[in-house]
Amino acid sequence: MISREDMILFAQEALGISGSSTVKLFPIEGRGSDRIFFRLRWNRKDSAILVHYDPKRVENTYYADIALFLRKINVPAPRLIYNDPSRFLIIMEDLGETDLWSFLNTPWETRRPLYQKTLAVVYRLHSFPKSDFPSGRVRLMEGFGPVLYRWERDYFRDHFVMDVCGIKSGPSFEKELDAELSALAERLGGGVRCLVHRDLQSQNVMIRNGEPFLIDFQGMRFGSPFYDLGSLLCDPYMDFSEGEQAELLSFYYGLGNWDLDWAAFQNAFWEASVQRLMQALGAYSFLGLKRGLKAFLQYIPSGLRNLQRAASQVTSVSRLQELCLACQRAIDKNGIAA
Repeated sequence: MISREDMILFAQEALGISGSSTVKLFPIEGRGSDRIFFRLRWNRKDSAILVHYDPKRVENTYYADIALFLRKINVPAPRLIYNDPSRFLIIMEDLGETDLWSFLNTPWETRRPLYQKTLAVVYRLHSFPKSDFPSGRVRLMEGFGPVLYRWERDYFRDHFVMDVCGIKSGPSFEKELDAELSALAERLGGGVRCLVHRDLQSQNVMIRNGEPFLIDFQGMRFGSPFYDLGSLLCDPYMDFSEGEQAELLSFYYGLGNWDLDWAAFQNAFWEASVQRLMQALGAYSFLGLKRGLKAFLQYIPSGLRNLQRAASQVTSVSRLQELCLACQRAIDKNGIAA
C-alpha cells in the first residue's frame, strides 16, 4: 500500500506543483470498488481527484483508456490528467461533490431535465457504432452473455436470498427458477447490443453546472441498452413515481429509431431491470455483510421493492415473483442482519 506521503509527492510531480505549495489529501468515502479516492487540494482553490486502485480487479486497469475514449466520442467524463499504471495511480479532473443522488429530495421539475440530459448522454454511448470501437487500444471486460448473466443471478441467490433472507429453496423450485431466468437472459442476449456503462446509477452521474458527467465506467462492455436503463430508472438509491419513470423511459425511446414498438420496448426494459436488480441486491448484500460496508444494507428494502415491481411487469418470471415474496416476508419478520 502506497503511503500518503508518496501519493502527495506523486501528485506534486504529476501536476507540476511547486514544493512551496501545500498539497492536502481528503479521503472520499462510500465507493464499493477496490479503489481508494482522495480529493487533492492546493493553492486554496485548485483541486483534482487521486485514485489508487487494486490491479487484481482487472477492470480497474481499463479505466484510464476508457476515460479518454469517452471524451473522444463526446460522452462527458472526467478529464484524465495523469495515469501511472506502474504505481496504480490516476489523477483526474475534480467534477465536484454533486451527483444525481444529491437531488433525491428535490421537486420533479428540478430532477426531470437532469435525467433527460443524462439519458441523452447515455443514448450517445449506446448509439456508438460497434464496428467503430477501437478494440486495439481500449480494453473492455467480456460482454454480457450467458456466463455473466448466470453469475449475476447466482450472486443474487448466494448473497441476498441465502445470506440476507436465509432462504434455501428445494431442488424442484431451483430448477424451475433457473429455467425461467436462463430464458430471460437468453432474450436479453438476443436483443439490441451496444456499449453499456454497466453501473449506471445516480451516484455514478456527477452534475456540474447543470450538466451530467459519467463516472465509474471501468466496467463498460457490450450488452443490452436496457440494462443501463434499468440501472438508472429502477435505481434503489432514488425514488421515482410510476409516472416519472414512464416519462423518462418514453423520453429515451424518442431519441432513437427502434425496431421495437412501444409495448415491446417496455417489456425489454422490465426484463433487463429484473436482471439488473438481482445484481444490485447481490451487491448490497455482499458489500454490506462480507465487506463490512454496512451503508449498502439500507438499500436492500428499496431494491427488493423495485425488483418485485419489475418482476410483476414480466409474465415469464412467476417463480422469481414467488421468491421475492418469500424474501419480503423473511425481511419483515427478521430484519436485515448487520
